[in-house]
Amino acid sequence: MTEPSRETPPEAAEPVPGENDDALAGTSAADVVADGAADGTTDGATDMPATADRDTDPADEADGTEPGTESGDGADAVQPAHEAEPAGGADAVGAGAVGDSAEAEAEAAAKAAEVSEAQAELAAQRELRARIEQRKAEKDAPIAAGTKLSGKAADLLAAVRAVESGTTSGPAFFEESEPAPRRPSPVAPSTPAPAAAPARPAPGESAAAPETVAAVREVLTRGGAPETLAGQVAAVLGESAPQALLDDPWRLLSVPGVRPEHADGFARALLGAECGPGDSRRAVALVVWLLERAATQGHTALEAGHVKAELAKLSLPDPDGAVQEAIFEGAVLVFQEEEPESAHADEEVQDEGEPGAPEETPGAPVPVMLGLDRYALAEESLADGLARLVRTVSGEVWEGPDLVRAAGAHGLVLHTGGEASRAEAVALAGAARERGLRAAVATHSENGRHRLGGDAVTVAALLSGEAGPGRDEEGALALDLLVVLDAPQLDVESGAMLVESLRDGCRLILSGDPGVLGGAGAGRVFPDVLASRVCPQVASRVPDPGPLGELVSGIGIGELLQVEAPGKEVVIVPVRDAGEAVHRTVQLVADSVPRAIGVPSEETQVITVGHGGSAGTRALNAALKQRLNPGPGRFGGFDPGDRVAYAPAPGRTVAGTVVSADAEGLRMKSESGESLVVPKERVESALRHGWALTAHQAAGSRWPAAVVVLPGDAAQGLSRAWVYTAFGRAERHLSVVHGVDQALPRAVAEGVPPDRTTRLRPLLEALLADAGE
Repeated sequence: MTEPSRETPPEAAEPVPGENDDALAGTSAADVVADGAADGTTDGATDMPATADRDTDPADEADGTEPGTESGDGADAVQPAHEAEPAGGADAVGAGAVGDSAEAEAEAAAKAAEVSEAQAELAAQRELRARIEQRKAEKDAPIAAGTKLSGKAADLLAAVRAVESGTTSGPAFFEESEPAPRRPSPVAPSTPAPAAAPARPAPGESAAAPETVAAVREVLTRGGAPETLAGQVAAVLGESAPQALLDDPWRLLSVPGVRPEHADGFARALLGAECGPGDSRRAVALVVWLLERAATQGHTALEAGHVKAELAKLSLPDPDGAVQEAIFEGAVLVFQEEEPESAHADEEVQDEGEPGAPEETPGAPVPVMLGLDRYALAEESLADGLARLVRTVSGEVWEGPDLVRAAGAHGLVLHTGGEASRAEAVALAGAARERGLRAAVATHSENGRHRLGGDAVTVAALLSGEAGPGRDEEGALALDLLVVLDAPQLDVESGAMLVESLRDGCRLILSGDPGVLGGAGAGRVFPDVLASRVCPQVASRVPDPGPLGELVSGIGIGELLQVEAPGKEVVIVPVRDAGEAVHRTVQLVADSVPRAIGVPSEETQVITVGHGGSAGTRALNAALKQRLNPGPGRFGGFDPGDRVAYAPAPGRTVAGTVVSADAEGLRMKSESGESLVVPKERVESALRHGWALTAHQAAGSRWPAAVVVLPGDAAQGLSRAWVYTAFGRAERHLSVVHGVDQALPRAVAEGVPPDRTTRLRPLLEALLADAGE
């Protein structure tokens, strides 16, 4: 194997053109093998502290769950025994356990990361100060990218942007002295740019009335909170937001990214001596906040015991009373459900006699679950709707492949397979049209829709009416058959809306790859329906082709295979540390992949574990922008030509390119060529540079070439699902910037992410068991 030269230091200003060409020309997929970097080329990589993190603000996905998430800063969130995603990095959602062992591990990791994080923070602060000075000098900037803040306001704004890193407890704010009066932050002047061509507003956006935003801004200023949150608060709390904050300052926790300690400080500034840790308003708000945080990790409900344990960590004097108060106020729902006796009959027979198999305890108490009404009702509505489709279809005999026959006879069908299997689902929709039925194909992302072409739509556009067949006189979608691709990305609320929009007798085919990361939203719709076994399941027999298909298929079963790649389909680039990982990644995207593979930079996607860390999306995007599209960032930190990732709603990422900006906001063109407007007030919170994404953000999309970055500090964020998803985003070429040593094969072999806590499976089984189905 030809090893890339390491004589050039990672901090070199300009990479040497073609420096990685030898690696691309002479390193085959056989080098991405189960022994990682056994030849010693990654020595030192495993000594890097685990600093990779994930954000849960709207721009993350989530994220994720990584969303957010690929939705890792949220390590202090509620962490029951069954978590949504792996710890340390996927963008949407954090992982861990409530127990003491998880806390000890988190504390150890935090200590190990202290030096590296401090250095990264200092560098980030220097860069931020430089950018602030740059923006102040730009008199004609049409978008004010924020204001200069300090104290608690700066802390709160930083928490909303970078989102929840650390485990600070609430009482700290009660022990502080009274906050000093704060003057309103100045607003940078803005000069509108020339009018551009009309473009439709981005989906999922809603603007609050200006007078409401102004009133909220005044209340926030009184409480020492950043004025820039006014739009978000008004959007979340509605027209009554100003009075709602005055009556209950802890309502500020409703804004994504705000943490209990920040809400405590805000409440203390408004209420003074009346504010205390045992305030009933605080108790209710914290219960809701914990459940909302759990939802960002994919859970639709939590056991009451977990919630009480987390409340105790927040220094709430009476956790039991807090839960009772939240139930009494109607802020949360409580339920205690038993699964049907036959629900796990197969598993019980299989486990009988196995060492360590749990024994059934007669009369064992069923755990009490707590959930927010929005997720509980959505899950129940989704179960009802799926059962309705199963019962109301008129079975017919359709000739054709297994999937076609199953769709003809049943109202709900699950279809599993890799990227190549998508053609089978699309062909089913075509066969249905030939039979005179109204059929449609929906995808998760714009990228996925663009790759299919034809009449495909996104799920979001189908539900909003922006695309698709429209609705009939009864409000149902004018469809007889709907194929949903990328079904693992469906969250419970979108799934419920989708099923509620289908008329009785409509056929629904959920198609997707069960091996990929789950969606950034709450719930696990596709896996739950698969596990319930209430409908036919058709597994595709069409394998993904070529060395990439062979590599990804092996990962799906827990093996990191040695594959031959004569066309340089897979290449490994070993690195020693995160700095070198950033350096090599820039070289690959800007020089080596275009020259050796023939894929231009704009068609190459970088994928990494998290947003933070020394080789997260922030660091990589900064380096890639400097090389590929340098500029002052005059439009809220962005310049025309920048690749961006826009999150119009949690769990959705629209990739595109900046075109211009004006008084309305920043104008971008999506990958499919559509013009979008990112509202001015959403630029900072919902828009990121998009040369580098997390795997959660990239799920449901593919590019001609992908560069997957695995620095040493990302090892704890890896799982089999993460590697499977990231490696599967490449169509023609995959470069792996490899610095995790044995962590990669170990993650593929053992790294199965924990389940999410949901109710859909027992609900669905109970509904169809009652009817004898």
